[in-house]
Amino acid sequence: MESYSFKLPDLGEGIVESEIAVWHVKLGDTVKEDQHIADVTTDKAVVEITAPVSGTVSALACEVGESLAVGLELIRFNLVEGADLQACKATSSEKPPSNNTPLVEKQNVELISTELSQPPTQGKHSEPVVDNVLNNELTQVALPHRTVLTSPSLRRRARQTGIDLSLVPGSGPNGRITTRDFDAFIAVTQAPNKVPKPHGYQEVKINGLRRIIGQKMQQSKRQIPHYSYIEEVDVTHLEELRQHLNTTRRADQVKLTLLPFIMQALTKTLPKFPHCNAHFDQDNETLQQHQAVHIGIATMTKAGLMVPVVNNCESIDIWQTSKEIVRVSQAARDGKCKHSELNGSTITITSLGAIGGLATTPIINAPETSIIGINKLQERPVVKDGVIVIRRIMNISSSFDHRIVDGFDGAQLIQAIKGLLENPATIFL
Repeated sequence: MESYSFKLPDLGEGIVESEIAVWHVKLGDTVKEDQHIADVTTDKAVVEITAPVSGTVSALACEVGESLAVGLELIRFNLVEGADLQACKATSSEKPPSNNTPLVEKQNVELISTELSQPPTQGKHSEPVVDNVLNNELTQVALPHRTVLTSPSLRRRARQTGIDLSLVPGSGPNGRITTRDFDAFIAVTQAPNKVPKPHGYQEVKINGLRRIIGQKMQQSKRQIPHYSYIEEVDVTHLEELRQHLNTTRRADQVKLTLLPFIMQALTKTLPKFPHCNAHFDQDNETLQQHQAVHIGIATMTKAGLMVPVVNNCESIDIWQTSKEIVRVSQAARDGKCKHSELNGSTITITSLGAIGGLATTPIINAPETSIIGINKLQERPVVKDGVIVIRRIMNISSSFDHRIVDGFDGAQLIQAIKGLLENPATIFL
């Protein structure tokens, strides 16, 4: 039976390695060509990997959470009978791996030797180094998000006694819970006159998109001298206009929220503040001031924070802006954003208005120089022309890169946006 080795493909954008986020196949599975086999995480997005051939999975390169360099073996297949091996090879990556990667084999454990490039030492020659390969049971190690390992009889006892097996420390191989472990746990937690107390902790490995988000936020906060500016905006008239437009909208037009109006106001204001619609290259100490306005929309997904982009906001109207917000945000939540839709923003908006909160201090999405935060809208009593009246008030938070944007300029930008939002007709002039 012919074997086919599929290497991690070049995903573009200068990406040199990717982290395995999810395996959708396991050893022994039979897959068809173009079947979804894995998700890998880059520093930009989660990318789906599909099978280049039909066959049986005979080896996987690494576990979830591990990183693999472009060009190294990702997965190995035993090809179906009659498959064109030469055609398969033609579709594989041409980039040669720098060394062989240990694989978890389906059958007996196979040790894969790696020839390391080492300078010769006196009287000795470089020798192949054999990496340790984990046996099949590694795929059953009880991680925090996996089912605990124990016997069916102990599971039945746990159900009958109302014991959460995830709380029982296991002393067996790979953390397996034995009868002695279970009895000791019951003796401690259900002894007379004793109230069960929580103990232990759950260790969760930070990987995938969450790890990348953490790295980027830490880098941005550490390298960029942030300053924040917060202002309240009376959006009473804007809300009246928004509700009116929604009642008169066509069937093909999506419902307007406040966000499209804020984006339109921002787009109209930025030409006066080009250094706020820019990228700062700190290595070369240059500032790229963009003429087009590409607004990133911070979006919470199941995988974590993603920032899909609405491109060329200066060339679309309020309805098109709203439609694009819905499209790219939903694509991000569904994990279907194109790589290009997660790159190239020149300024970012983040909104927690639906959750609440009076103010935020958002972290800049490097290499951008500015970020705008939208906070809770609520009715408040305010003094207007000497009379206390009820108005709809919303706070706008903002953060700026103080190396590029002076405090006065940042305040002026927010005040200009405020002027447009409090007099919404001027957004369209």
